[in-house]
Amino acid sequence: MRTSDEVGRGTRDAWFPVADPATGETCGEAPDMRPDELDAVIGRAHRAWSGWRADAGARTHALLGAADAVEAAGDDLARLLTREQGKPLAESRAEVARTAARLRYFADLAPRTRRISDGRPVRSEVRWRPVGPVAAIVPWNFPLQLAAAKFAPALAAGNTMVLKPSPYTPLATRLLGSVLAAALPEDVLTVVTGREPLGARLASHPGIRHVTFTGSVPTGRAVAEGAAASLARVTLELGGNDAAVLLDDVDVEGVADRLFWAAFRNCGQVCMAVKRVYAPARLHAEVVEALAQRAKSVTVGSGLDPDTRIGPVNNAPQLARVTELTERALADGARAAAGGHRPAGPGHFFAPTVLTDVPPESAVVTEEQFGPVLPVLPYGSVDEAVDAANGTGFGLGGSVWGTDLDRAEAVADRLECGTAWINHHAELSLAQPFAGIKDSGVGVAGGPWGLYGNLRPFVVHRPEEP
Repeated sequence: MRTSDEVGRGTRDAWFPVADPATGETCGEAPDMRPDELDAVIGRAHRAWSGWRADAGARTHALLGAADAVEAAGDDLARLLTREQGKPLAESRAEVARTAARLRYFADLAPRTRRISDGRPVRSEVRWRPVGPVAAIVPWNFPLQLAAAKFAPALAAGNTMVLKPSPYTPLATRLLGSVLAAALPEDVLTVVTGREPLGARLASHPGIRHVTFTGSVPTGRAVAEGAAASLARVTLELGGNDAAVLLDDVDVEGVADRLFWAAFRNCGQVCMAVKRVYAPARLHAEVVEALAQRAKSVTVGSGLDPDTRIGPVNNAPQLARVTELTERALADGARAAAGGHRPAGPGHFFAPTVLTDVPPESAVVTEEQFGPVLPVLPYGSVDEAVDAANGTGFGLGGSVWGTDLDRAEAVADRLECGTAWINHHAELSLAQPFAGIKDSGVGVAGGPWGLYGNLRPFVVHRPEEP
């Protein structure tokens, strides 16, 4: 398997710097591949496809070996991931473990041939074939885990892949590519790094048959438009603005820790994090106080510090967006029960923020903050809360919190989203589907659905034996 510095050796013009978000200083460099080099990369991926798709047993063996290799390199991968992404080292280790787990899960998953009986004297079978070279474009919040969520099912299905990480977090992905090189045949998975227009060129390349992307809604639309030129399949996970609805029988102190971390894990940079809380009016002040207390007491700092629970925002543009949304909300009358500002010192830090008295039409409510900022809004009736939760263009996830589980489930069933949780949030099994509605995405990832998303049906008819 080649990484982008190897495929571009001799023709690569430049490297680009990668910043440590905890300090703002450069922590490494990555090759800035020219878009015209992609032709050779994708050509090799296509040639490798014929051998890779031919032997399912060999694929299983290779993917299991790849999982072992990831675990063996876990400490190096986790430390480099924290350096470039900012998350606490414990979270980086968990991400590496999840990467290996995905490889193992999909290594043991195989499509099933289906027999169709329709009364005719014909035996019809639906079999499954891989689609060809797949492009994966991965964001900066979970670089390794989201890469594995794309390459594990694609490779298990018999496809090859060209993987492009975000230019904000390319280093750990390049190291992951090197780690996997010993387990996977050459050109089955190629890691390429670079700034735009590399991603646009990859998404629109005629040699790519499936484009899988995680990121913002505007970029996702651009990816879909690019892929449409060659009629490539697309799978788009485009973020969310998940609401947590607290019912009037909720045990506020009993759920406060879970609710807080559902919003603030990875500095709030989670597509399916809680980004809005709706609390009954009579409990609103109690909910705000419980969350604010935790926001004020949590340790914020470098992810390499073992005491840190919340690291920095990953990059300067995202920090500017979080700052702008918070300042606009405060200017519109919101109050910061905790945080609301950037602390003094270097790095891309923003104090964990809990907002109250927020106008419902404020952008910090209606848009995705993707940072350590959480508005808490009161409601008068459950119908009002459900309408507000459903009142944005997003539909990734949502949750309902209360003591009466049947009642909570009935409310959760009214949420317009792909996944609803009760008394917890943003917890996924490798075996379940993950998908959003509305602006939150197209297609399905996870479980057998993720495998079949990388396959196409192939039907064979033959007469029944006399």
